[in-house]
Amino acid sequence: MFNRLSQLTRHLARPPPNYLTASPAALSILRPCVSNMTSSAVHNYTKTIHTAACLIIGDEVLGGKTIDTNSAYFAKYCFSLGIQLKRVEVIADDESEIIEAVRRMSSKPRIPGDCPVMSEANYVPYLGTKSHDDITYESIAKAFGLKLKLHRAAFDRMKKLSKPHPMQPQFDWDTPSPGLTAKLRMVELPHDDTLPEEQQAIFVADDMWVPIAIVNGNVHILPGVPRLFERLLEHLKPTLLPRLTNPEGKGIYRYLFSTPLPESAVAPYLTDLATRTSSQGIKVGSYPRWGKKRNTVTLVGTDQNFMDSLVSEVEQNVQGRRVTQEDVLDPPSDAE
Repeated sequence: MFNRLSQLTRHLARPPPNYLTASPAALSILRPCVSNMTSSAVHNYTKTIHTAACLIIGDEVLGGKTIDTNSAYFAKYCFSLGIQLKRVEVIADDESEIIEAVRRMSSKPRIPGDCPVMSEANYVPYLGTKSHDDITYESIAKAFGLKLKLHRAAFDRMKKLSKPHPMQPQFDWDTPSPGLTAKLRMVELPHDDTLPEEQQAIFVADDMWVPIAIVNGNVHILPGVPRLFERLLEHLKPTLLPRLTNPEGKGIYRYLFSTPLPESAVAPYLTDLATRTSSQGIKVGSYPRWGKKRNTVTLVGTDQNFMDSLVSEVEQNVQGRRVTQEDVLDPPSDAE
């Protein structure tokens, strides 16, 4: 089974209802109460996006068989849009693990590391590929008291856009077969009868049949195949932009400073700088480059004008210069 990536944002409003903390075994008992999630899902679907978390689900990743690249791509994607990626987790293909993680990351008021003053909603995509042994969609459905349902529009698009497999020359879309059953299973998505279809699955690319399923208003299910994942995320961007803190999608800025000083020499100044600028949302970093003669200091934030005002001060105090990449000022001997 392909690795699954789930980017999940937490909405930070009221404490979650009981169904979020129930064990899987108790879901059938609590199902009548799950209707309370509808208002939460609608709220999550429309709230401003501030933060995100990323859940990678796959035994292949934990076993070293597959190298996850989706989380790195998503981190850069969030950074470019000004969305703060707060957490990346990797868990096994285990139903109870998936249920616990997806509930917590979708609805927990505060995950360790989140800004304690943050009280807005956040972004939650999830990514999975359905194969014969995939339990991701089913587990996410169970997490929110839902069932899987054939998404007719996705199936129709699949029939229109899919090419026949050379090893299945006799396959027919209208004739029951193991192959047809497998294809139908790929478009069985978590479904909430109380919500409009367009709030539960969206198509973002005309030439792709793969839908992005949305659960609880902020859990987005995308294919884990990197090529598909990246394309769908890029096509999803126009949908996200109106919901960002900065609708223009200017993103987060990272300023690099190359310094000849060791980290211990600049630490006192950087500590003071971090204290003075934290209220402006600036994060100050220091990164030793082992075996090199120059180290790197970084400023990360969303207020570009304020960051520009700090450039001269930082350059003077670290005896360095702002650079576009950290090795620009390396002497020739460092490059050998």
